[in-house]
Amino acid sequence: MTSTVIDELKKSQILELLEQGKRIDGRALDEPRKLTVEINAIPKANGSARVRLGDTEAICGVKIQPDRPFPDMGDKGIFICTAELLPLSHPSVETGPPGPDVIELARVVDRGIRESHMVDVSQLVIEKDKSVVGVFADNVVVDYDGNLFDACSYAATAAVLKSKLPKWEMKDDVPTLVEGEESELPTTTIPVSVTMGKIGKHIIVDPNGDEWASMDSRITITTDSDGNIVALQKGGDDGFTVDEIVKCGELSIKAGAKIRETLKQAGEGSQ
Repeated sequence: MTSTVIDELKKSQILELLEQGKRIDGRALDEPRKLTVEINAIPKANGSARVRLGDTEAICGVKIQPDRPFPDMGDKGIFICTAELLPLSHPSVETGPPGPDVIELARVVDRGIRESHMVDVSQLVIEKDKSVVGVFADNVVVDYDGNLFDACSYAATAAVLKSKLPKWEMKDDVPTLVEGEESELPTTTIPVSVTMGKIGKHIIVDPNGDEWASMDSRITITTDSDGNIVALQKGGDDGFTVDEIVKCGELSIKAGAKIRETLKQAGEGSQ
């Protein structure tokens, strides 16, 4: 049997279960997988976190360093997210330049955090128009079982929350590290992304690997701590009705509130 035939059989089984209000792993349709967060997973990083979302695992390390400001943003620091899949994470992953899926992954995670204004980049200026602080959150996926968007987003958010900000001062037009002085990275909110898949007419929260391969379409919605929607990304060949988008927004707010508490507790427990 080819992999295509196997995929079609899996999709038929998943769809049959959904018609009964069930999922292949026993979860409710609006139930995310278990989330575990380990803070300070990379001791040498300025901040880091390891996240397991079901059997999907991602690690994020935050690097903070002086940088040149963007030409039109001399009064703001820099925040950038990246993503990478290790070949050991899944048999389909190969070495080489990132493909479109990985590029989209990095952009969705980056946009969700950036548009929430989680990091107060106005406080990351060493000298206006000359030198600012760059915050780089690098995600690495070590185990793939669906929904990398949320796993990487949670890892990056948790890592940023616990990042330590070194202090630099300008000396002879060069940013110079002030030894022994650091503070918490200035943050304003905790963004949480929730990804939902559409299979047939059914919408499910946090698709696992088999569900991900069976989806007709997907949508990722990021909310801030006040429950405001700050970013949205749609993918897949099928569409969503207006009512379905409204439902997805409500699901993202509801599920996001619980996930946000898990991220907060992980950070507080690392003190």
